[in-house]
Amino acid sequence: MKVLEYILKKLEKERLHMTLIDPDKQPAEDAGKLAENACKLGTDAIMVGGSTGVTQKKMDDTIISMKNKVKIPVIIFPTSASAISAYADAIYFMSLLNSKSPVFLVRQQMIAAPYIKKVGIEPIPMGYIVIEPGMKVGEIGMAEPVPRDKIDMAVGYALAAEFFGMKLIYLEAGSGAPEPVPDTMVSAVKSEISIPLIVGGGIRNAGAAENAIRSGADIVVTGTIVEESEDLENSLGKIIEAVKS
Repeated sequence: MKVLEYILKKLEKERLHMTLIDPDKQPAEDAGKLAENACKLGTDAIMVGGSTGVTQKKMDDTIISMKNKVKIPVIIFPTSASAISAYADAIYFMSLLNSKSPVFLVRQQMIAAPYIKKVGIEPIPMGYIVIEPGMKVGEIGMAEPVPRDKIDMAVGYALAAEFFGMKLIYLEAGSGAPEPVPDTMVSAVKSEISIPLIVGGGIRNAGAAENAIRSGADIVVTGTIVEESEDLENSLGKIIEAVKS
């Protein structure tokens, strides 16, 4: 089964949670254990990526370690065309729609596309929209973050992505953001699109995850909490439980 098919089929029954792990934040073996623990807690897929410091070797080693420990999909959340692992199940083939630079709109994608086809990784087309404050990803991606009160702008970007034929929309507040994407923005975007909506950034507890789901998120992504928590069962576990309930 293709990864996108897996996602869409699961969404027919429940909302999903995905765990984001940065291969630059820990040794590959530790990343594999994090993925294994997240899987045991009920996460639906592992995303692998980070804004800085991600090399081809770190990506390969991390994904190999994960694939040895989990059966759920391992999806690349790409930083650039220079660190794409052939060992992943899929890659979010995404355009940062509110970047000021064509590098992040289409040029990195142009460089990566032939390699993705050659090694047979499943590309999942995604519209990626950075919401204020944007954090490091907004800086690296040269984004003009959508202001938190400019709901119509977020809706416009999301609809444009859907009309381009993208299969998923991702609203991203940025890793480590002090607060998540506003609930009103999530709700407004979801009401206008007909494809799944992913929300990430600043979701550190079950309450924030529950708010995102109630507002219309189909998939919630958490990353920072996984890196920082010493008790995943009472942090990540509670978030996953909130998403599933």
